[in-house]
Amino acid sequence: MFDYLIVGAGLYGATCARELTDMGKSVLVIDKRKHIGGNVYTEKIEGINVHKYGAHIFHTNNKTVWDYVNKFATFNRFTNSPVANYKGEIYSLPFNMYTFNKMWGVVTPEEAAAKIEEQRKEASFTEPSNLEEQAISLVGKDIYEKLIKGYTQKQWGRPCDQLPAFIIKRLPVRLSYDNNYFNALYQGIPVGGYTKMVENMLKGIEVKLDCDYFSNRNELDSIAKKVIYTGPIDEFYDYCFGNLEYRSVRFENETLDIPNFQGNAAVNYTDPDTPWTRIIEHKWFEFGKDENGQELPKTVISREYSSEWKLGDEPYYPVNDEKNNELYKKYKEKAEQESKVISGGRLGEYKYYDMDQVIGEALEKAKLLLAE
Repeated sequence: MFDYLIVGAGLYGATCARELTDMGKSVLVIDKRKHIGGNVYTEKIEGINVHKYGAHIFHTNNKTVWDYVNKFATFNRFTNSPVANYKGEIYSLPFNMYTFNKMWGVVTPEEAAAKIEEQRKEASFTEPSNLEEQAISLVGKDIYEKLIKGYTQKQWGRPCDQLPAFIIKRLPVRLSYDNNYFNALYQGIPVGGYTKMVENMLKGIEVKLDCDYFSNRNELDSIAKKVIYTGPIDEFYDYCFGNLEYRSVRFENETLDIPNFQGNAAVNYTDPDTPWTRIIEHKWFEFGKDENGQELPKTVISREYSSEWKLGDEPYYPVNDEKNNELYKKYKEKAEQESKVISGGRLGEYKYYDMDQVIGEALEKAKLLLAE
């Protein structure tokens, strides 16, 4: 008999497992995949830690969370500075003075701000009501048309004027030459990869992989006093109200016998005609070197294709529009009536979380459980 069965060996499950175990609780962690780490899982290929489920760059302003993850990994000094490729034209992301200079030839912040304001006024709306209007309000029509519109429609599978404005409100726009995409005090990649970090988090804790909770539900429920469930909340209730919608991502991975493919970890392809949204070159997350500081002779790239999710696909991004949020409320109300089961994490709460937010939520949940 375990005190807790934790369904999912990603960051939420691993954090809860570590905290509860350290306070004397008995814990079993299961995962339907053949590996730990959830979507932050990294696999070593040609000496390179490949992010198998898309690029994950840890960033946070939360010192408590930063101190916590540093107990399990040493983080390098990687700074996220992606670039945009529009039909062979290269622009800086985040949008900053390099972007504005390339787009308009402006040199001073005052000139850039004036150009954005001019295009905002030409758009003739007062309060942005959708993503398109929000983007034009932030950076003007030219940048929206070249660097946002095509990419976003590929990413979400919907025209920008049909997407909510909040999706793009976090977009960094700077009247400076700061190329750091994140406004975060702490940032980096775990040396040795995320899998190594999660292994350290789960050290001494019983873990069963390739174990599908729904195939053995009654038996698994019977061996624990409480269940922490981190999978899709609608699946937990057998889609009784209908299924929530997600965007999914497909990856085409390629190992190349060259040391450098694109010279940057992330390049976004923003025109609508290129089928992929971006190409990740994984070695640059760790500066092109192995853990001993040796240059790596080969490289691994991943082309990312965004797609509409269907049952059986891997869910990545919740589609938090009005329809889906209303549907989630029904599942949330049902979940709140549970006495034995706690739902958490990105899928359990149907919410887009950054990694630091997932860990912060799990730390708070563990604290509440231990106070019961």
